[in-house]
Amino acid sequence: MAGKELNMKPIDPKLLEILACPKCHARIQEAADGLHCTQATCGLVYPVRDGIPIMLIEEAIRPPVSRQPQSSTGNG
Repeated sequence: MAGKELNMKPIDPKLLEILACPKCHARIQEAADGLHCTQATCGLVYPVRDGIPIMLIEEAIRPPVSRQPQSSTGNG
């Protein structure tokens, strides 16, 4: 299937309290595009399909790598 399989239904707040990122064990936050790991260095986004969180690292979407500008030293 080529399209996105996200079908967001509200996640029970009690479930969100106990869910953690399987990779880094940080808390999870619900967003429009899935469940986001709150750890800045991880930041994986886990899909929700038919109201069921898919908490598998293999299924997670890696956030785009933000390109930081190269620091200028003024020696140039």
